[in-house]
Amino acid sequence: MPSKTEFLIGSPRRLLLFCSLVMGFVYLIILTFYFPHGTEWLFWLLIAGEIFHTWQAAIYIHTVWRLDYRATFDASLAPWVDVFITVAGEPVDIVEATAVAARDMEYPNHRVYILNDGLVAKRDNWRDVVDLARRLGIGCITRTVPGGAKAGNINNALAETARQGFASPYIVVFDADHIPHTDFLKKTVGYFVDPKMGFVQTPQYYKNSNNNAVTISSWEQQELFFGPICRGRNRFSCATMCGTNMVISRRALGEVGGMCTESIAEDFATGMFMHEKGWKSLYVPEVLAEGLAPEDFLSYTKQQFRWARGGLDVLFRYGLLFRRGLSFKQKLQYISAVSYFFSGAVVVLDICLPLIFFYFGLVPVRINTMLLALVFIPYMFLTIAVLTETSNERFSFRALSFSMSSFTIHIQALWSAMTGQKVGFSVTEKKGLRGNFIKLTAPHIIYIVLVIVGVAVAIFREGVSASVINNAAWCVFNIGMFIPYILASAPESAVKRYMSRVYLMIFQPEKAIAAKLKVAGTPESATHG
Repeated sequence: MPSKTEFLIGSPRRLLLFCSLVMGFVYLIILTFYFPHGTEWLFWLLIAGEIFHTWQAAIYIHTVWRLDYRATFDASLAPWVDVFITVAGEPVDIVEATAVAARDMEYPNHRVYILNDGLVAKRDNWRDVVDLARRLGIGCITRTVPGGAKAGNINNALAETARQGFASPYIVVFDADHIPHTDFLKKTVGYFVDPKMGFVQTPQYYKNSNNNAVTISSWEQQELFFGPICRGRNRFSCATMCGTNMVISRRALGEVGGMCTESIAEDFATGMFMHEKGWKSLYVPEVLAEGLAPEDFLSYTKQQFRWARGGLDVLFRYGLLFRRGLSFKQKLQYISAVSYFFSGAVVVLDICLPLIFFYFGLVPVRINTMLLALVFIPYMFLTIAVLTETSNERFSFRALSFSMSSFTIHIQALWSAMTGQKVGFSVTEKKGLRGNFIKLTAPHIIYIVLVIVGVAVAIFREGVSASVINNAAWCVFNIGMFIPYILASAPESAVKRYMSRVYLMIFQPEKAIAAKLKVAGTPESATHG
């Protein structure tokens, strides 16, 4: 079940981290140098993929090596704060809940503004937002000149509050659906006692995370990021700016020219620019605001694409590898964050290797001993143990399934970033869309069909050999990863019917047969003598 605290308190044993790291390198070395090569180009593709996996594991272990960082905090610090709630046509009832909570935060010196982008976004309810602000007694800044999407909206508010003479030294940004706790400011502003603190970020918790397969999987993916990864990055003053639930120094933001308007992940890029200028950052591991996860598969896909494309822009558009100003460890963290979105290409490689064997009989390495299994199995168990322990046992099969199955999104984002395609910013829907989105998982379904046919081809070619069994086993694993993702893309009613049939076939086969005959129009009595 979703928790607001458990994902924030994992404490890994360093011996476990060390053993996992060593075993990962041992596995890579043995695979690379011990076994004879099969098809040469396949071998080097396999090694490239394994190097990527080893890099990801090593940088993760480096990040979570210590999770006990503590920054200086002054509870008496209470400067003026401008609270910005970014709105672009979201339902007024959702905006109202956030605005009321922001207005009523227990902090003496804050002003609340709704940043109303509904007019430039051509949403019908923009006037309702103006009326809402008037009724609640808070400010409303309605943009009339478009540009820069959410980042442009924030920059416009920065300029407008400065023009009015009410520019507070700090700003807070909440998305329209992220409702702050009453103590949000009390637990964040005090960290700005450090004059070089640029921004303070808090988790994005999804209060609707238990609604359906999409919301729970979205949240469980976030638990690993907002748990050990964000906590670990505090050691390097390299917190990730996440766009909402954050406090930012206006001076620091001014030094980088405001929020970055050229990227659809304006927060990620802006945070990097601040770090380059020597500003510090901090992640506060406590849920202090609660928002909404995407409730339908299409909204989830769009959100994941936006994050992936925005992250990759930092590499291809802003030249991450060659930028100056970041410390070595900070650059490592940014490279790690961006390289995650290359995992889609590596997943494609991993799932295609068995297919290449089925249809063409080609293999990357020739293995005739149990040595690889003797190394690989402990390596896998240690990796799972690390993920489980660092996340305080919040790491789940659903999160792994959605992460691996998102390879289609990552490939699309990678291609669009490499080719410089222009992509517009899209606001994640706050209320679920109804419909059948199974076409978004067409590649996964096609893969299952290719596996079934490919196994038959391989058996026809060489019988039930050890190679056929091994490759089929990997494909069964891959398919098992894809099934929850495919089911989440289908209409909920269809999923329920499907799961009901599966349940009956396994546990009550006689009822399943009776139901099938009834649908076919065959009297149940016809099944008896």
